[in-house]
Amino acid sequence: MTNLHYRWVIVAAGGLLGCLAIGAMFSLPVFLLPISRDTGWSVTGVSSAMTIGFLAMAFASIAWGSLSDRWGARPIVLIGSVLLAVSLMAASWTTSLIAFQILFGVVVGTATAAIFAPMMACVTGWFDTHRSLAVSLVSAGMGMAPMTMSPFAAWLVSAYDWRTALQIIALVVAVIMIPVSFLVRQAPALADGAAAASPEEEPHSSMTTSQVLKSPLFIILLLTNFFCCATHSGPIFHTVSYAITCGIPVMAAVSIYSVEGLAGMGGRVVFGLLGDRFGAKRVLVLGLLAQAFGALAYVFAAGLGSFYAVAALFGFIYAGVMPLYAVLARENFPLRMMGTVIGGTAMAGSLGMATGPIAGGLIYDALASYTWLYIGSWGIGLGAFLIALTFRPAPRYQAAVAAA
Repeated sequence: MTNLHYRWVIVAAGGLLGCLAIGAMFSLPVFLLPISRDTGWSVTGVSSAMTIGFLAMAFASIAWGSLSDRWGARPIVLIGSVLLAVSLMAASWTTSLIAFQILFGVVVGTATAAIFAPMMACVTGWFDTHRSLAVSLVSAGMGMAPMTMSPFAAWLVSAYDWRTALQIIALVVAVIMIPVSFLVRQAPALADGAAAASPEEEPHSSMTTSQVLKSPLFIILLLTNFFCCATHSGPIFHTVSYAITCGIPVMAAVSIYSVEGLAGMGGRVVFGLLGDRFGAKRVLVLGLLAQAFGALAYVFAAGLGSFYAVAALFGFIYAGVMPLYAVLARENFPLRMMGTVIGGTAMAGSLGMATGPIAGGLIYDALASYTWLYIGSWGIGLGAFLIALTFRPAPRYQAAVAAA
């Protein structure tokens, strides 16, 4: 199979691996009450495993990304797949809350991080054309998790106890992810020893890893992603509760999240196509501005119809902009460092995601209202937009976009 065709196999493998990994980790909300009822552990104690998982993902992302630069993506995603299956199985056997928090929080979060940055870095190396679309499709595969793995987990826990259900998910992860990991191949440019390109061919090719991590471009990329994720994390986590406080029935409120997720699938593809056509930086900047006002629009939502409309708009935008960070990384940094750079942006994004649940809870506890959560998200979103404006792409890609 030619490289031109095999690159789409890499995209499919990345989407499938991401869907299963993210889906396995995000099965915890489905298991939350069954675990609490069966073990007597508090809901807060069990749910804190997810917060721990976000933090573990943040700090493991750059480590796994750096290792993928050295060893290639295949061994990293293989290790991550094995570690994920083992940690899920081990978590199902735990009899203490602290052990569950360590296994499902620290270890599952660390294993999940081994998929995202290495696969995104791998995919960007395979594509010189249609790059935005390719990473958007991988991201779309990951975005399928709430619509596939979560219902599967719900069905399992309705038929079996939570321990058996988690063990079945661990087996599914092992049976599918481990073989799919062997489909992952190194990008031809790296396999052919072409990573050490000249400055005219590859942006910042002579820079060391330390110099790249200290560069203004990298720091701006991290800050933009942190504020971008901090913008949408609060609305994602608290909108169902907000809708309930507005008088929306519980089941209808949950469906708002599904609408947001479905719209996000379309957003990833559309923003990918727009990024290829008009340039990733331009589309990202406009998307961040739209995301800020999308978050603010929730303040004016009242009935179910308006919640659906805002959720569809907001989900379309925030899911659409996320893959563009990997495109900007590839356009502005050497291919041989993609794992490290994308791992760094993933770390910043995970830290941004960790802020929303806590901030929203504190705001609601203090004011008995979610209004200031969405106003605050609007302000943070404007900050992300302003930071992104300062990003100056490498001259080679500025010229390419201008000629498109």
